[in-house]
Amino acid sequence: MKKKECPSCAMEIESSSATCPVCGYEFPVQSKIYTWVAVFLLV
Repeated sequence: MKKKECPSCAMEIESSSATCPVCGYEFPVQSKIYTWVAVFLLV
C-alpha cells in the first residue's frame, strides 16, 4: 500500500486520501493535463 506524507502535520497516510484524517489538510487535485505540460516543458 502506497503512503504519502502530509505537508501540514508530517503523518504518513494512504496515497489515495484526498484529506489528512489527522489534521484535515486537503491535498490539491492535480489534473493530468497539467502534469503532461510540466513534463513537456522539462524536455
